Amino acid sequence: MTIQWYPGHMAKARREVATAIRWVDVVLELVDARIPSASRNPVLGELIGDKPRLIVMTRDDLADPDVSRRWIGFFARQGGRAVAVDARSGRGLRGIGGAVRELAAPSVERWKKRGVRNRGVRVLILGIPNVGKSSLINRLAGRSAAKTGDLPGVTRAQQWIRTSEGFELLDTPGILWPKFEDPETGLLLAATGAIKEEILPLEDVAVFLFKRLQLTYPRALAGRYGDLTGEPEDWLEQVGKGRGLLMAGGRVNVAAAAELVCREFRTGRLGRISLEKPPDEAASEGVDKG
Repeated sequence: MTIQWYPGHMAKARREVATAIRWVDVVLELVDARIPSASRNPVLGELIGDKPRLIVMTRDDLADPDVSRRWIGFFARQGGRAVAVDARSGRGLRGIGGAVRELAAPSVERWKKRGVRNRGVRVLILGIPNVGKSSLINRLAGRSAAKTGDLPGVTRAQQWIRTSEGFELLDTPGILWPKFEDPETGLLLAATGAIKEEILPLEDVAVFLFKRLQLTYPRALAGRYGDLTGEPEDWLEQVGKGRGLLMAGGRVNVAAAAELVCREFRTGRLGRISLEKPPDEAASEGVDKG
């Protein structure tokens, strides 16, 4: 199954980014800490090229902290640099400022040699939809500088924002790639809310979550939904019945049950869960966290 979609505003955003990236010193590439690989847009990698970049793992308050530490180590082994942040509480944000200054130092020095000394460090913020760009910008700016929301596609136009540290941030709309050849990538993105519900049915996403959590966080799954029997495809009926999500005639509202499961995962009601491990751990067993 190939999942294909590419809204017009994303194609436009890609063209704008290709132009803007020439004028910035550092790129902040935002990824979701729960799915650091699936939420990395390969198109952005092509656009960034050899521009200095810092990988910012957002929503770390919802991810397994041990797995996040391992992802930071993985990126370091690949020659990159990454930090994990929680924009809502501000945890981890201090690491961004120092890293940006270090990465921008060669560019700043070149500007000084040209006689430009008061130019702020220009930072381009890139990522997929609903990865927390606006929330991070508001934290860095110390005010509500960018529109925020829980739905993908809230930011539709570029805007420059100055921070208290003297950085000039360029916000851009979230960009997805034209199609997902690997259906699991689409399911991971749907699970975290990065793509709209019209693209993948929530029932499919909820069953995918059941299967992944059964392998990696069975205690968290059982702690939230009790003893689920049979196959994961049957569990929405059991969850719906247990939560009283019934329609006329006593039938379970499976759609409502799927929405419940996805919402509870996205909001952390199942605990701090990571859906991906670093690739160099692919052969290891799943983690069993409560």
